[in-house]
Amino acid sequence: MDGLQQRGSMSRPIEKVAIVGAGNMGSGIAQKTAQERFDVQMVDREEKWVERGQKIISEFLSEAVDRRIFSESQVEDIKGRITGVIGVENVAPDTDLVIEAVFEDFDIKSAVFHTLDASCGEKTILASNTSSLSVNDLSQATARPDRFVGLHFFYHPAKNRLVEVIPSNDSSEDTVARVVQYCKQLGKVVIVCKDRPGFVVNRFFVPWLNEACLLMEEGIGTPAQIDAVACEAFSIGMGPFALMNLTGPPIALHSTDYLAEQLDTPRYTGAQNLRDLVEADVKWEIGDDYACDEEAATAIRERLLGTVFAVAAQIVEEEICSMEDVDRGAKVGLRWAVGPFELMNEVGVSEAHRMAAQYTALHSRDDGFNLPDFLGTKAETGQPWVFEFVDAEIRGTIATVNINRPEAMNALNETVVEQLGAVMDALNQDNSVDTIVLEGAGKAFVAGADVKFFVDRLDENEFPKIYDFTAEGHAVFEKIENSPKTTIALTTGLALGGGLELALACDYRIGTRRTQFRFPETSIGIYPGLGGTQRTAKICGLPAARWAVLAGNWIGPQEAADLGLLTHFVDPADVDSTVEMIASTGKPIEKYAGHPARLTDAVKSAIAFYSDENVKAILGGKIPVTPVDEAYAGRQMKQISRTAPIALRMASELIDIAGKSELSDGLDKELEHLEAIFATKDAYEGLSALIQGRRPSYTNE
Repeated sequence: MDGLQQRGSMSRPIEKVAIVGAGNMGSGIAQKTAQERFDVQMVDREEKWVERGQKIISEFLSEAVDRRIFSESQVEDIKGRITGVIGVENVAPDTDLVIEAVFEDFDIKSAVFHTLDASCGEKTILASNTSSLSVNDLSQATARPDRFVGLHFFYHPAKNRLVEVIPSNDSSEDTVARVVQYCKQLGKVVIVCKDRPGFVVNRFFVPWLNEACLLMEEGIGTPAQIDAVACEAFSIGMGPFALMNLTGPPIALHSTDYLAEQLDTPRYTGAQNLRDLVEADVKWEIGDDYACDEEAATAIRERLLGTVFAVAAQIVEEEICSMEDVDRGAKVGLRWAVGPFELMNEVGVSEAHRMAAQYTALHSRDDGFNLPDFLGTKAETGQPWVFEFVDAEIRGTIATVNINRPEAMNALNETVVEQLGAVMDALNQDNSVDTIVLEGAGKAFVAGADVKFFVDRLDENEFPKIYDFTAEGHAVFEKIENSPKTTIALTTGLALGGGLELALACDYRIGTRRTQFRFPETSIGIYPGLGGTQRTAKICGLPAARWAVLAGNWIGPQEAADLGLLTHFVDPADVDSTVEMIASTGKPIEKYAGHPARLTDAVKSAIAFYSDENVKAILGGKIPVTPVDEAYAGRQMKQISRTAPIALRMASELIDIAGKSELSDGLDKELEHLEAIFATKDAYEGLSALIQGRRPSYTNE
């Protein structure tokens, strides 16, 4: 089947991790790993370097406390998971994964791996954090090339969500699978790519930086002018010169010289003005002379765009990764608003090809820089690139469907829903598959539907398109609901609105400590329209459904498990084994219990407050007369006060329908009421306010 890959069985998870190198990058990787509750060894040659790394971590976490990201106790827990180790030879032999993060020098890294190879157990995986060096060559410094991979964390590793995983030619499937799973446990967006100079992001980003230097050297623009044009052309906040100042010009020079050497591409050799700058040990002087004439602006724009378009096409031609991954790398790793191939669509693929061809012509005849033919072929069609955001991988009898739109937290749009439906059709018909697992890339499972789509359609007076999109969502969720396969949602991150509704269509839902559920719809002027009012009620009962849907309460993993919204609450390391256990068990005897899984105190409070007797008062904005905890009642009424009254009432009526109707009938009612809710002024106000980042003002109209 198209888009489906066959793999072996799942692997034992990584638990014990060591980071060699306690500098900025190494300490950042150690910190992030400890944040995700791994036990970490932070290793360096001397005690003073280990102490420096610990100081870097302490300062970073202290800032996080000031910004209320972590509490003091959480920080102490994180630091308590990090053990300083003096000497590479003293890494614990039973460590599962050792990540080398020392200076970007091949000989130094090779020496580290030679020592690690001798001191680590035979099952230990060795990884090099490198932005440029050959992973294949580094793997030969060990006697375990099958247990060796490259990793490219982006700075700062505790903040930037991208990581490139680079298998060597000899890396085993098990090694790659375990390292990818470790990266996912860190909440990273993972790009698995071929071992080629620059890998994915640096392959196009570094030539882009050098081209900016060449533009300045040729007198076409000043640093301020080039930065200003670049920011507009790429929809970014910092231009190339500002970025080089931030990361350090020496890094840019080293990276571009390395690419020039490895790819035999003289144009990539660091520009003379960049060399002079590094030799003088200063940064770029970026003035305020950002205005330039249209001729210069066009030249700058087309040169920079052409560079990215041409190199991005080469990445895909060389099968380093997909064009979707190129774009993900730009959006997640560099925080560009759009990726190279999306930019081609924006300017027109024919125009993009022209710019790429002009950039290619700037290269010398003998440097081997060629523009891939497929870009020209695509330009001749006059059609834009079409992106795949949903793919599937089969391991044994288990298929994992990955919703891969992490830059938008995997939000459901028309394309995603259509592609998800097509993948489900293929898997439902595949006799080799008995279990289908749905997961989202990055930190979210699925963060709802694309709200901008709704606002744009309302602006265009095109409600039928909203209806068609929602109806198609219902049809796709029905394919999951009625699948002959066992269906599992890996809700190991955020599942909001439509994302939670997608999860509830599955037979089982696995969560971890990072799981967060919420129905935000009533607070943005609408109601959950993809089964949220129906499936929630049928899983945990009407009162609990009101607590979740009407007030839009945040639902942590333990609460979700108590309500029955999560069927399995496990440690991140146990996710794969839980999937295998469920797969061996098969579909549930009874998916819809109609009551909470456990009557904890919190659950009892929720169902008491949102009982049938109290609904009328709650909808009227009054605290019910029925005895309830005063403080609890106050918190819930505060939540209710932030919702749109019409949406609140309609959601409540739909939940009531769930209590006396078959699932299919209730889902039909959600669709029947759709036009009525989207026709309200409050719906437009709530959806618009969310996009604009402000609190809505509802008029009950």
